[in-house]
Amino acid sequence: MSTASSIYETEHDDFRAMVRSFMEKEVVPFHEQWEKDGQVSREVWTKAGAQGLLCFDVDEQYGGMGIQDFRYNMIVAEEISKVGASGLGFPVHTDIIVPYISSLGTEEQKQRWLPGLVSGELISSVAMTEPGAGSDLQGITTSAVDKGDHYVLNGSKTFISNGIMSDLVIVVARTDPDAGHQGISLLVVERGMEGFERGRNLDKMGLKAQDTAELFFDNVIVPKENLLGEEGQGFIYLMVNLPQERISIAAIAVAACEHVLDLCLSYAKEREAFGRPIGKFQHNRFLLAEMATEVHIARVFVNDCVMRLNAGDVDTSLASMAKWWTTELQKKLVDQGVQLHGGYGYMMEYPIAKAYVDSRIQTIYGGTTEIQKEIVGRSLGI
Repeated sequence: MSTASSIYETEHDDFRAMVRSFMEKEVVPFHEQWEKDGQVSREVWTKAGAQGLLCFDVDEQYGGMGIQDFRYNMIVAEEISKVGASGLGFPVHTDIIVPYISSLGTEEQKQRWLPGLVSGELISSVAMTEPGAGSDLQGITTSAVDKGDHYVLNGSKTFISNGIMSDLVIVVARTDPDAGHQGISLLVVERGMEGFERGRNLDKMGLKAQDTAELFFDNVIVPKENLLGEEGQGFIYLMVNLPQERISIAAIAVAACEHVLDLCLSYAKEREAFGRPIGKFQHNRFLLAEMATEVHIARVFVNDCVMRLNAGDVDTSLASMAKWWTTELQKKLVDQGVQLHGGYGYMMEYPIAKAYVDSRIQTIYGGTTEIQKEIVGRSLGI
């Protein structure tokens, strides 16, 4: 982890020690049960909030620490990856969703929602994807009709992370059917609103403890006070926030790659075949050398992205490069890791098997690899 240390200072190391202790005490002993339950406990959210592990960038007046430094976000992602705690929706909440409220919310909205989001008493989700519209946000059909002092919301969403547990859902809806991307707005739907129903907690290949839901809106009355930002600006807000989301996913990917490398090194040193550790065979030694090199490159790249993000200097193209390259690397390395483990790699009791199924979504959500390459390609003028 020598390269990882290079961008961290003493206060980050102290924070990491605290996060690691939290994971060992409050997460690791319970995660297997959460996987069976299909979601984590609400208690782990409030405990994380009490420890200051959520929404560090929220201003102190709303209960946060007011720390605008994505290195803290990255530390949480890394420590979650190291223990394979794929059910925790903390990065989605902190890195992706709450910044919409921090940056776009009115004073009244911030006072109403941010303290609970920081404490973990309110869990958040963002509802973009629809059964018929994934990466193409302009294709959404969920509609919100202006009725004066409120909107009437109709439609459905799917693959929503934190979908079962969330108390606040930022819904991407069409407020003007004829205005293309300029007709999209963000509405905050709250738990208990009449006509807001949750469907199944979806049965996924991996991320078994991460609640991922279908959401249905049947004539939901959403007060105008729950419009986030300006009407018709939703698409632009999403585009502004997506680079941070993609760097968050890249940070998770790099931490996962490092975790996979550690698992493979340990196994290669311990497992014997033909009278010697399997790491002594040239093929495996070369494979591990390649893995170590690629993980190092990925770490240096993402560290650079995070420092640029802190400086306000990350463009959409760079974030897309980081997202697609690190997640494709994660997918490749975890596949090599299963092969290295042989038959044991196919057994769920071995962490490499769980890492394999948990990794597969990484190249899909947050915008597929193909979408990221399209963004990068366009930035090159082709």
